[in-house]
Amino acid sequence: MADGSNIPGFEMAAYDCAIVQFEGWDGAMAQFEAELKRMLGGPLPNKVGDTARYDDGLVVRIAPRRFWLLCEGPPPIIDVDAELGCALPLGEGRIRLRVSGRGLRHVLERCVAVDWEALGDGRAVQTGLHRTPVLLLRRSGVECDLLVPRSFSKGLAEWIADASAACT
Repeated sequence: MADGSNIPGFEMAAYDCAIVQFEGWDGAMAQFEAELKRMLGGPLPNKVGDTARYDDGLVVRIAPRRFWLLCEGPPPIIDVDAELGCALPLGEGRIRLRVSGRGLRHVLERCVAVDWEALGDGRAVQTGLHRTPVLLLRRSGVECDLLVPRSFSKGLAEWIADASAACT
């Protein structure tokens, strides 16, 4: 997989990513959120794009009724009351591309439609990369994660590497 490591000051690496999606049913969100907050043992993000820490992972609110739990290791098994919502493991279908370096903003401007200035550290946004849906998680001013479909990860990594080469 292209990793961009031959470009000075720019790095890209691919990692497996354990993801669990939680979705609350319409009309049951208050109870669903209270239950999910209790099960995770911490706060939930309030707005779409916000994140909250959870043990070794991160909870991202990706839609008004949907959360993704991103874990560094194996995801916890969390049973959700079927009357309130559901939980669905998504990690098998996704790869985390960690992209970092001085030229990150300029590389991303060539690849995705994101207002980098409005997207603060620790925030997430769903966007497209080469006509493929991705979740972009800004970790800092010089580092972000792109959660991409596993089947497209090699092509997307090559696309980013090509864009980064044009920035040097």
